[in-house]
Amino acid sequence: MADLRIQQPDGDVTLADWRFVHNAVVPAHRLSLAEARERAKRDHLEVAYLGDAPVGCTTVRPPAAGTATATVIARVLPAHRRRGLGGELYARGLRRARELGAEVIETVVLSSSGNGLRFACRNGFQEVERYLLDGDTVPWVDLRLARPATGRREGPGRPRRGV
Repeated sequence: MADLRIQQPDGDVTLADWRFVHNAVVPAHRLSLAEARERAKRDHLEVAYLGDAPVGCTTVRPPAAGTATATVIARVLPAHRRRGLGGELYARGLRRARELGAEVIETVVLSSSGNGLRFACRNGFQEVERYLLDGDTVPWVDLRLARPATGRREGPGRPRRGV
């Protein structure tokens, strides 16, 4: 995608673009601009553009103190799916998570997002837990990367390398 541009939000305009994609893909959990600003303080956010139009976004939640687990979330607007954009955003998020010291990678998907769940499973994630947040009616699915990037499955006796 020659005209694909990916950047961290650097003000309210680009943060509003990140928020637009987030809210379009996750309508059950719409964020205000203030909530998006708060996320930008603690998480690594990026927004993807084709030309000047926002088409995707990522969130990387860095490992919490004392852990080596990061959460990588890639979102793509429905009209722009199945073109490799999700894979590119996910790969960038995965690299960023590893730069932040992550050894274990997780993601979270709304259970009603069949595309999101299929994407996660195709990329080596396995379901860990389903749960409802207060006031929600659709469960969230936590998934963990179950194999290293090389495609080799980890066995019970194998150390986690490349995750």
